[in-house]
Order: sequence, then structure tokens, then C-alpha cells
Amino acid sequence: MYKPETMNRIIIIAFIAFIASCTFVQKVQDGDTAFERKQYAKAVEMLRKEYSKEKSRVQKGKIAYKLAQSYTALNNHAAAIDWYKTAFDGGAGLDALKGYAFALKKNEQYKEAQANFKELGIEIGSPYEYRKEISACKIAAQWKEDAKKSNDIVQNMEWNSSKSDYAPTLFENQQIVFTSDRNAATGEETYNWTNNSFSDLFVVNPSLDNVRQFPNPINSTNNDGTATFNEDFTEMVFTRCFNQNKYQDKYCQLMSSTLEDGNWTSPKVLNFIQSDINYGHPSLTKDGSQLYFSCNDPEGWGGFDIWVSTRTPDGWSMPDLLSRSINTVGDEKFPNIDGDTLYFSSDNHTGMGGLDIYKTYKFDDTNWVPVQNLKAPINSGADDFGFVIDYEAQLNEDQLQVGYFTSNRMNGQGLDDIYRFEKRVPPPVIEPPVTEKEEPKEIVYQLNLTGYVVEKIYKIPENPNSKVLGKRPISNAKVDIKIGSDTQTVTTSSDGKFELELDYDTDYYFFGSKDGYLNSDERFSTRGIAKDPNNPIQEYEVEILLEKIFKDQEIVLENIYYDFDKWDIRKDAEPSLNNLVKILNQNPTLNIQLSSHTDCQGNPNYNQTLSQRRAQSAVNYLINAGIQDQRLTAVGYGENSLLIDCVCQRCTEAEHQANRRTTFKIVD
Repeated sequence: MYKPETMNRIIIIAFIAFIASCTFVQKVQDGDTAFERKQYAKAVEMLRKEYSKEKSRVQKGKIAYKLAQSYTALNNHAAAIDWYKTAFDGGAGLDALKGYAFALKKNEQYKEAQANFKELGIEIGSPYEYRKEISACKIAAQWKEDAKKSNDIVQNMEWNSSKSDYAPTLFENQQIVFTSDRNAATGEETYNWTNNSFSDLFVVNPSLDNVRQFPNPINSTNNDGTATFNEDFTEMVFTRCFNQNKYQDKYCQLMSSTLEDGNWTSPKVLNFIQSDINYGHPSLTKDGSQLYFSCNDPEGWGGFDIWVSTRTPDGWSMPDLLSRSINTVGDEKFPNIDGDTLYFSSDNHTGMGGLDIYKTYKFDDTNWVPVQNLKAPINSGADDFGFVIDYEAQLNEDQLQVGYFTSNRMNGQGLDDIYRFEKRVPPPVIEPPVTEKEEPKEIVYQLNLTGYVVEKIYKIPENPNSKVLGKRPISNAKVDIKIGSDTQTVTTSSDGKFELELDYDTDYYFFGSKDGYLNSDERFSTRGIAKDPNNPIQEYEVEILLEKIFKDQEIVLENIYYDFDKWDIRKDAEPSLNNLVKILNQNPTLNIQLSSHTDCQGNPNYNQTLSQRRAQSAVNYLINAGIQDQRLTAVGYGENSLLIDCVCQRCTEAEHQANRRTTFKIVD
């Protein structure tokens, strides 16, 4: 769900509680253990020593790959580049080549990254998979070159720490409130990924460098941060992440507090917050009437999306999802609503590396113009986010705008740092000689959609449980396109593509099918997309993934876990089963067998009974969701069909976990 280098940010959540607790139980004595426990600084130290002593080329390649991943997690992409290259040369495979290409991009070595993305596409047999990355590298290289001609200034703030400092927001008396996991944060426990504290909100006067904690009772021993305020600084909304039970991630919620008699009230959770969804990065309009934020609601377009809620007499309204001109299938985070302009970060719009900062503005009450990348020097190959303009700053004659943003770019003081930017008067442009005046041409607006029907590329082609290397287009697939009450049907070309000119303010539903594949659907909407005279022709994409049918072959359902000695369906297993419900509804002639397996530990007869009950429990869940019972069969295998047939007393916990699985099999 999150990229490693962003995990310590407030919404960029969350370790599992039992992993953290294990860290204190047993001393880490080797690089593998440190890596598995996400103690990356320690892993680097140990793995480097182990690499120097190792004689086997294969083992050296594996160690080098973990070193590269550790450096990536620590945001040291320069070191990661070397180790990914070493790992790939040492036989670590395509994962190392992929890591190498992305590390090059984040290190702004765009030409080299482009070449390696091309090689990746050739290696997996699908140029389609990395075409966007190749295009983005070309564009980013040009933006980087153009920035050399700019007069704009970006400056690292002296009050940054060696830890993570991020998400600045303007506060009273020209102060800044920001989030940090520096040593002064509340609580004694540390986050093992970085060995830093849990994050708190801090206040600083940039001209005095007098950093202090935000007043009580806002900060807690949980992760607190990413705050926003109304215009007179009497109301705030911020993010707090709570620990859940042993097997769940912690979820982040939006909290509110008001200033009463000079003191902030005890924070309360906003009324629209739902369980099992991560919320964060709030941004209030100046009048406090609307609240923008980011969350990973499954009803969104994918990943994290930006939503807006309106204040009502009874609290906050149920949020509305912003348009596809803003949200993508990737992550959109850190919104900042500034009048009619929205600044936010995304890792899916065309960008320079990780998260880039974009802006858009309202065309009317509901529509937004297509987004613009702020480009270099604001954006870089690293993660750039949390953009805010300081309208109270005193500008000189050369300055047009001053503000702050966050970046984990190279040569900073910590993992994330806060930077000050100055947008300056650009150098004079030499205008071409005036020719005969032309009559203005009529603007023709157009929305174009390119659709792709694709399938997964498996490392072992006939094994759906093997590693997925990427995706490739499917030719001659049928796509039914529903537009209101009308439906039209198209067939994909040899490169798996179909094209469609879209209407404004319209919802589209796509249903893909082909013999030998499971039916699947996708949706797209042009609601909220405005006509932009500066960009009259807009291009969008939609991808429909069809799963190849593997009959009589068990496919592992991910994230289906059961409590010890129990068989009831836990809440964290519901998303995987809900996806299976969707597949069965889209393929009404499909019949499946649901199976449960145990590991080799315990009494075989008891394991058989337990697995049968677990399989039946999964079947009952599907029946309660509306699937006909005659389409479903429950089979418990106990320990009779181990995925990893190890000597039971010598099996590792990872091997036991792999054997404890729930699967489905297409039987008709």
C-alpha cells in the first residue's frame, strides 16, 4: 500500500503491532533478521559485512538485493543504485533490474532509467508495462534542464532535524505548524523502521528557529500530524493513527479540536470516519465550510484519493470524491485548498520520480481543470509534497511568491525536510518578430480515452500462484461500453487497445470478456472535468484486467487468516472474499471449490476437521453475499496437501504460514 521511503509519514502508516513487539524479544544477530524486522539501518551494517565474507555468487546476489532494498527504505537512492546493479549482475533477477530502474529515476538519472525500463519490458515480454515510465523519464529530463534557466530558489530550512520534518501549514503570527518524529516527540517508544520517535505536531517561527511542541492536548503517544486550521486559527483538524489488535494495521483518522478560552479542546473523531479506512492530510477552506482530505476508501478510483466534505448543522457531510482529472488509480495525497486552487501530490500523474506536486483550479462549483505539474525546481526525482504559499511574506521586487513544501530529495538534513521556495521574476523572453496578425481560431474541446484489456504475466506461465512480472495486452477481447442506458461493443486491436471520444459530465462502465478468461469490469467518469482553454484536448486511459482461467488448479486467496483454533471469518479477510463475490457475479456460470489447508503441526484428525469448518465458513460468507450455494463446494484438506513439504519439526514459521492457506479452484 505504501512505498517504503514514505512509511514514516503520518498517513503513510503503519507497522503491525506484533512485529514491533518481537523486536524487543530477541536480539537481532544477522542481516536477514534485521531486514525482515524492518530495522534497515542495522540491516545495512550487517548485510555489508555478510556480503564481504560470502563466497557464493548466488548468495552474494541475494544479499546485494536486500542491501539495495534497505537503502531504498532509508531513502538513500544513490547507494541503492549500486547495490541493485550488483544484485542484478549477481543473478538476483528482474526484481533487481526493476529496483535499479526506479532508483535511477528517483536519483534523476533519467536517460539511464529510461534504458533500463526498456530492458525490463523486453525481459518480461511486454513493452506495454513500462511505457509510461519511459515517457515520464523523457519529460522529467526536459523539466530538469528547463529549471537551469529559472531564477526560482529552493532553500532547506535550518530548523529541520536529522529525522522527518514535513507537511508545513501556516499558523498565527507568521508561524508554521509541521509534523516531525524528532526526539522531542511525545512518548518513549520508537518506530523500528527508522528508530525514530512517533510523530507529533510542532510549531516554529521561521525567522527565530524556535521549534516547540504544539500545545496540549493535541499530541499523544500515537502518530499525530498533518494539521490544518480555519482562517482565524480557532479550529484545527489533524490526523491521528491508532494501534489496532494484534493482526491489524493501525488506522488513521481525522480529529478536530477548537480553541476555547485560550486552550485547545480534547480532540474528537470526525463524524464521517469509517472503520478500516485510512484518512489523512486534511485541508480546510479559509471559511471552514469545506474539508479536503486523502483516504483509501475502496469506493475511490484506486489507492489514495482526494475527497471533500461540506460542513452542515449536524457536522460534516458524507464526503464526495473529486474528479478523474485529479484522482487516478495511483495515490493522490496532501491536498491544500487555496481559494479556488487545489495543490496536491500524486505518484501517478506524469512526474519526475516519486510524489510530485500538482495544481488545478475550479472552473465552476463542481468542475476542475486538468492538473499541472509544478515541475523543477519545486519537484524532483524524490517525493515532493505538502505545498503551501505564504501570503503574509514580505516580497521584494524580484519575488512573485514565497512558500514552503516538503521533500526527501538528496542532500537534505533528514528523511523528509521542509524547504522554502521563492518564485522569482523570470528572465526576459526574446519575442519573435511580429508577423501579420492572425484571426483567433475557435477552440475545439475534446476528451479522448484509450482503453487497454490486459492479462497478468506469471513467472511460471501455467501457475497462477507464481510471481506476477507485469501485464500484457490482450487482442480481440470484447468490451461492452455502457453509457447511460445505451451500450456499444468494441473489440481490442492487436495491441489490446480501443479508443473512445468521451462526452463531458458522463459516467462510463466497461465490461471486458474473452474466451478463456474471467469477465471483469472498470469504470470512468468525466464528471468534474472542466473545459480548459489552455489544454483543450485531454487524454485519459483505462485498463481492464482479465484473469486467465486455470481450471482444476488451486489459487491462493491472499490475506485470509483465522484466529487460533477458530474458523469464523475475520474482518481483515472480508476484502479478499468480497473480491471473489465480485468475480462470481461477473461470471454467473462459474462454479468453484473453496478449500482450506492447515500446516503440519497438531493432530491430523483435528486439523482435518478444523480446515473443513474454515472452508465451510468461507462458503457461508459467499452465500450470505448472494452467491447460489449450488455454485460452491467446501473442502478441508487438513495437512494432507502441504504447499511446502518440509520436515515438520524443522519448518520455519514462514513455511508453516505458507501451508496455512485458503484457496479457490474453478471446477466448471
